[in-house]
Amino acid sequence: MKKLVVLSGAGISAESGISTFRDNGGLWDNFRIEDVATPEAWQRNQELVLDFYNQRRKQAANVKPNAAHDALVELEKDFDVTIITQNVDNLHEIAGSSNVIHLHGELFKSRSTKNPDLVYEMSSWELKTGDLCELGSQLRPHIVWFGEEVPMMEIAMEVTEEADIFVVVGTSLAVYPAAGLVHYVGADKPIYIIDPAKPDISLKPNMTFIQEKATTGMEILIKNITNK
Repeated sequence: MKKLVVLSGAGISAESGISTFRDNGGLWDNFRIEDVATPEAWQRNQELVLDFYNQRRKQAANVKPNAAHDALVELEKDFDVTIITQNVDNLHEIAGSSNVIHLHGELFKSRSTKNPDLVYEMSSWELKTGDLCELGSQLRPHIVWFGEEVPMMEIAMEVTEEADIFVVVGTSLAVYPAAGLVHYVGADKPIYIIDPAKPDISLKPNMTFIQEKATTGMEILIKNITNK
């Protein structure tokens, strides 16, 4: 069975109603990165950071996977599928995808500020000051903030190198190091890039662009790679 590796981004979740960070009207129009998504922000104003992610969690708890998420599940019938996602929501998992790597953390998990290996599933959308890990230290969002290392990146690189087909969906390939994964795809392996706007990247002969939103683009992709 051929190995299909998918890099997904905010565009796939946007069609479910989750606000993106970079578009007009996106999250960064209302918040500065420096105020809510850096280690310094956490040190400076823990309450603001907790509230920001509480609101993201509350929103994400009320949305459902869309046809693009479902299409990736469907592809598991024909391919060995691994999804590498820049998204922190759990829509891939809710849809039923069985192998998901979260590069930027997971919204519905918290972790210890004392030991980053202590990660906990969250039973509600709210994380408060005074919520402690088993070592007695404050819990923080299990999110990779700007300026922090991306711990799953090496695994993502290894998976990408093994891809027979590589698909990019819902990301403009503007966020590094995730955007650099396209350079780990074998030169003889096809790369499909699904995005309404053509990403500003170095073109390769093995790239095919599908300039559509995620749901429409996934329909086209499935016809291209499965002959269905």
